[in-house]
Amino acid sequence: MSPARPNARRPQRQRARLAAAASAAVLSLAVGVVPTQALAAGPVTAGPATAQPAAPPGVAGHRLDRAALRDSLAAIHRAGMYGAFSSVRDGSEQWHGATGLADVDTGRRMRPGFEHRIGSITKTFTAVAVLQQVHKGRVELDAPIGRYLPELVPGERGRQVTVRMLLNHTSGIADYVLPAFPGIIENPGAVLESHRFRRLDPEHLVRLGLAAPPAAERGKYAYANTNYILAGLLLEKVTGQDAETYITRNVIRKAGLRHTYFPASPRLSGPHAKMYESMFGLIEPARDFSVYDMSWAGTAGAMVSTTRDLNDFYRQLLGGKLLGPAGLRAMKTTVPAHETEPGEEAAMRYGLGIYTLRMPDGRWYWGHDGGVFGAGTWALSTEDGRRQVAVGYNLMKYQRFEDDGRPKPDPIGDALFQYVGGALGGVPGKPSAALRRAAPGPLAPLSSPAPHGLLR
Repeated sequence: MSPARPNARRPQRQRARLAAAASAAVLSLAVGVVPTQALAAGPVTAGPATAQPAAPPGVAGHRLDRAALRDSLAAIHRAGMYGAFSSVRDGSEQWHGATGLADVDTGRRMRPGFEHRIGSITKTFTAVAVLQQVHKGRVELDAPIGRYLPELVPGERGRQVTVRMLLNHTSGIADYVLPAFPGIIENPGAVLESHRFRRLDPEHLVRLGLAAPPAAERGKYAYANTNYILAGLLLEKVTGQDAETYITRNVIRKAGLRHTYFPASPRLSGPHAKMYESMFGLIEPARDFSVYDMSWAGTAGAMVSTTRDLNDFYRQLLGGKLLGPAGLRAMKTTVPAHETEPGEEAAMRYGLGIYTLRMPDGRWYWGHDGGVFGAGTWALSTEDGRRQVAVGYNLMKYQRFEDDGRPKPDPIGDALFQYVGGALGGVPGKPSAALRRAAPGPLAPLSSPAPHGLLR
């Protein structure tokens, strides 16, 4: 695919409005690739901010309808997504499928077993590693981060921000991603291209985040990748090992995952699709960024995996095989992940590197989503890990906006949401207007006030 060039025929004023719309959408991003409609399945009885919502047992009475899964996955491609692939599990029964194109130029087809950049699903792995150190007594969840990293996080922040606050995004520390890519809103294609092989060290990323204006006060949820870069540096401090090496040895290998890794170079080592970034239409045509130095994401979002591996990982985690009861209980202690109306509780709540989400079927599911330049991933499981879905796709920030910033209809998001809901055993349906007005994500209205990271 040839590099995208600014469209000379587009009036300058119109392009400026498009850039403003993209900027507003990026700055409103709080839930990376999770469709907005998944975040408002209806009001939940209000309870303590740290209480775990009551989740029902695994979906009983549902077996895998392979024909329905194939058609529902194919609907994502028919809606405009270049390609998608997925793994679904119910007990011992599994289904793997793919739809659409891995390469839009050659027509190469998407395949179910492809490796994929999983973005912020990396955070679950990092949180597991930190909780292992908590179990060993080397880290205290409610100890200030300044105890471990006094030179990097000095002063009041070092004394007031705890390890738990980093892991549940209530630290009041800003995201580093926009400062790390200056000019990305105005000219995203050129900026992303120029940084393709750039190396960034984690200390530099943390300093960018610490210097940026906080998106929310300490104690209130505001998603920031800086938190998980700090978590990686904490791991290095207490283990004496490189964080990515520690996570590989003690989380990935412990789970027996064969196709999950931190990339050692800008290139993925196994079969994979090209990964196309549109930046809300500012990069036209969408450009492949599957080759990229992921040091800018590190322990917050650099990992590569497969959908089968992700289901294996979350099943083992939720089944208590990677953490003891205390560690898993701490991980599943949550805070509201979006604003609510009076008398309502959030339909999405964030724990320590994992969230729980109430889907329209009324059930709560556990997992995470991830989004980097060109690659989106979403993995959800029932609380017992019996019913699971993981899906990856290769066109990001595909949403479009009117010149005044209003979002246009989003058939891709609708199809993605319906596929995930159906794969989990729920009853898929077209999202209502109420669902679309819920907590922010990439499909949210531009008026959404929540903060973001370009990495999710």
